[in-house]
Amino acid sequence: MSATLSFTAPTARGPQDITLAYARVGAGEPLLLLHGIGHHRQAWDPVVDILATERDVIAVDLPGFGASPALSPGLPHDLPTTSAVLGAFCAALGVDRPHVAGNSLGGLLALELGRENLVRSVTALSPAGFWTQAERRYAFGVLTGMRRTARTLPLPLVERLSRTAAGRTALTSTIYARPGRRSPEAVVAETLALAHAEGFAETLRAGRSVLFTDDVPGIPVTVAWGSRDRLLLPRQGVRAKRTVPRARLVRLPGCGHVPMNDDPALVARVLLDGSRAQSARALRTSFSTVAL
Repeated sequence: MSATLSFTAPTARGPQDITLAYARVGAGEPLLLLHGIGHHRQAWDPVVDILATERDVIAVDLPGFGASPALSPGLPHDLPTTSAVLGAFCAALGVDRPHVAGNSLGGLLALELGRENLVRSVTALSPAGFWTQAERRYAFGVLTGMRRTARTLPLPLVERLSRTAAGRTALTSTIYARPGRRSPEAVVAETLALAHAEGFAETLRAGRSVLFTDDVPGIPVTVAWGSRDRLLLPRQGVRAKRTVPRARLVRLPGCGHVPMNDDPALVARVLLDGSRAQSARALRTSFSTVAL
């Protein structure tokens, strides 16, 4: 079920009225899904039906992305503000300490929510924040180029390109290892989402100084990285493991930066195992820690 929710969130500028768009489906323990910069909640569509067999799945458009409006002018789209907004969003839904899974920017936010003890477990897919400055500049340059392309291409051309595997590769191969598997409709929708993302520039600006350097104690943490991630290189997963030493580090063979569409069954399995009460035991029997 797709919906919007308006609520008040605490921020450094005082209480602010926020509206977020989200979709909710399934039953079981709550699982909050957070997408990456320039994307939208539909990035999770390939795995939602699998997850919904065991979880109350809540996929949300982050502020300024998808169908969610940007934050008020002057309010930064930074880590503390967005984390506070997500905490208030869960409270407004009546959801207490959900499991959380995130990709890229969403993975960084998931880890921050875990650090603040606002969630039951964290699964981070290629999370931001474990880069060197050179790697960050490279990633931001690629993202800026993708944004420029999405805003420049006429919609009829995007639609025509999306009808062929070669065209979908041209549009999305930076984030997908198997772009030909993405549906034409999804490629058009996510290109438009990137082009129209009101929060893109401010979120990118706020990320220039971001490094995740704290442990996430007391809850199960899984960090998973696609072996063919071209945006945030897989070696960053090793740094994440050093930073969060009790985390399980999982390799996603053949997957790119946004792995949900590359291998839905594998990603759904990682997310469900990561959010099970006995997740440490489940992951020990299901996966081995792999140097990336």
